Amino acid sequence: MSRARNTGFAASLTVAAALQAFPFVAGAALESPDDALRSVAPQVQEWRRDFHQHPELSNREFRTSKIVAAHLKKLGIEVETGVAHTGVIGFLKGGKPGPTIALRADMDALPVTEKTDVPFKSLATDTYRGEKVGVMHACGHDAHTAMLMGVAQTLAGMRANLPGNVLFIFQPAEEGAPAGEEGGASLMLKEGLFDKYKPEAVFGVHVWSALNTGDVGYRSGPAMAAADSWSLVINGKQSHGSRPWQGIDPIVASAQFVEALQTVVSRRINITTNPVIVSVGAIKGGIRNNIIPASVEMVGTIRTFTAEHRKTVIAEMKRIADGVAAANGASAQFDIQNGNPVTFNDPVLLKRMMPTLERTAGRDHLKETELITAAEDFSFYGKKVPALFLFVGVTPRDKDAQTVPANHSDFFYVDESALPLGTAVMANLALDYLQTPR
Repeated sequence: MSRARNTGFAASLTVAAALQAFPFVAGAALESPDDALRSVAPQVQEWRRDFHQHPELSNREFRTSKIVAAHLKKLGIEVETGVAHTGVIGFLKGGKPGPTIALRADMDALPVTEKTDVPFKSLATDTYRGEKVGVMHACGHDAHTAMLMGVAQTLAGMRANLPGNVLFIFQPAEEGAPAGEEGGASLMLKEGLFDKYKPEAVFGVHVWSALNTGDVGYRSGPAMAAADSWSLVINGKQSHGSRPWQGIDPIVASAQFVEALQTVVSRRINITTNPVIVSVGAIKGGIRNNIIPASVEMVGTIRTFTAEHRKTVIAEMKRIADGVAAANGASAQFDIQNGNPVTFNDPVLLKRMMPTLERTAGRDHLKETELITAAEDFSFYGKKVPALFLFVGVTPRDKDAQTVPANHSDFFYVDESALPLGTAVMANLALDYLQTPR
């Protein structure tokens, strides 16, 4: 029996205990959603297991979106489908006048072959970049989708007294659209999502292995990094490996670039304020032992938390690429593919919602997180309206959350007893925001 099974599935059987552990107390102006949240919890777990067993890659969430849309329609919520390819939008109009707020969940899985030993383990496969791959909800988007479906059911039952409206965003392609396609939050916004519904705030949660079950992570201001992809092609001149003087060796130039790249962060950036990461993810060049190739291609990622750092990193990388290539008699083509901006939690919004988090999770269970160098396309919503993105712990309390398999691991595991708290956090954020005067 694997360690994942010992530490995970047993904990997933304690949803009933979790319902007793967390009070889920909302403000007093509306009827409490406690009973509704407790009632929907077993269904949230069932949905999550179904989605986990049937994961779908980015922009291919056909089955998932069909289930989500059917559920929202059953609740009497206005539904749009086919948004940003496979996205689903639900609009719940409250019975009383008030603002519109948005709640977001992502639906896509990753090209990962699952190694956790659970009864609902994914055996799904698909094609990714021309290769057959396993597909797994290795980042917990199955949990996000299931929890937001539970929130929709809870709030729909309270619509008559709801002072405002709730926009439910079930988003595809958070992990990135396939090559040659658009997708995710940026495409939803490009298609006019916020222009049409005009939410004045947006909330999201993410299950997180680095926190224990029962804990909720928050951070004011920058919370997750901006992510940019970069590519570099160094063009030389092909020659026989025994006569390198007849060519221009792009492999040597590439090695010099990788070595010099280490000075960008260590010598050109003031990292006492915010971290910066520059990584090389792949290098490809040549095919035979005695042929010096004509070119070498490499790709990687940049993670920053400020616009100034990003600008400096890109400029330095281009300078090094051009300089190294010139020194070797080669040429360089350096390109940046813009990714996600910084995920920024609006400080005013966070302060306003802290009482809700304290009541829902308990003050002792609120954990201020460190800066996270992973990225999230929820950040695009935060460029439009005040945003709050939180983390819900999913590692059993008897385990060290710093050493268990992390999000994106093939052993990533969600302790399902955390699902009721995640559902309650989202529901109470919506209720308290709508009923609390600014």
